This record gives sequence, structure tokens and C-alpha cells, in this order.
Amino acid sequence: MADFSLAGLLRLRRRQEDQAAGALLRARSRASELAAQRTGVREAMLEHPEEAGSIEALHAIAAARASTSSMLADLRSLQVEHEAEVDRAAAAHEKARAARIALEKLETRHAEAQIAAELRGEQAVLDELAGRPARRNPGEDR
Repeated sequence: MADFSLAGLLRLRRRQEDQAAGALLRARSRASELAAQRTGVREAMLEHPEEAGSIEALHAIAAARASTSSMLADLRSLQVEHEAEVDRAAAAHEKARAARIALEKLETRHAEAQIAAELRGEQAVLDELAGRPARRNPGEDR
């Protein structure tokens, strides 16, 4: 049986799919970490009700809230960027997966064609043997 001539390319496509899957996993992990960080900052801001004892304390509380609000906005824009990165990584993974599947289908068809050719060859030999007259032993009566 002849080897599949695109076996090397199939190995490459599988490796590319594995790399794309790893990139997708890393992108999802970063996005998840960022979302958790953003949630943690928001919860920390809400769980510390601060009382202002003086005007300086009030200014400090306002500055801290403004800083936290700015940080949350920055984290949100980073989260949007990471979600777009996850989408790009998912698309790259799907493209690599489709390329692998297409080659695997070709490999399957190749294997099926090889098996069919072998079976046709065997059948031709059997047909040839069946078409020959049977040998008779010398001295045998007819």
C-alpha cells in the first residue's frame, strides 16, 4: 500500500492546530484573569464605605474613588481588547482545525482507494484462477 503523499503536511496541520489551541487557551486565561481583577477592584471599592471626618478626608476619598473609577475604565478597555484577542485566537484555531480535517478526509479517501485497489487486484487473481481449466491427473478417466 502506497503511503499518503501528504502525510508530512497533515503532521504540520496538526501541529498548527495544537499551537492555535494553545494560543486560544492563553488568550482565554488572560481574559479571565482580567475579568477577575476588574471584579475584585469593583468589589473592594464597594465593600469599604468610608466616612469623611474632615474636608481633607473627603478630598482623599474623592481622589481614591476617581482613581479607582479610572482604573476600572482602563481594565474595561483592556478586557475589550482581550475579548477581541480571544475571538481572533478562536478564529485562527477554527481555521487550523478545518485545514486538518480536510487533510484527514483526503487521507481517509486515499486509504479507502488503496484498499479498494488491493481488493480489485486480489479479485483479478481469483478470477484468473477460476477461469483456468482444472488439472487432471494422468491416467484419470473422463
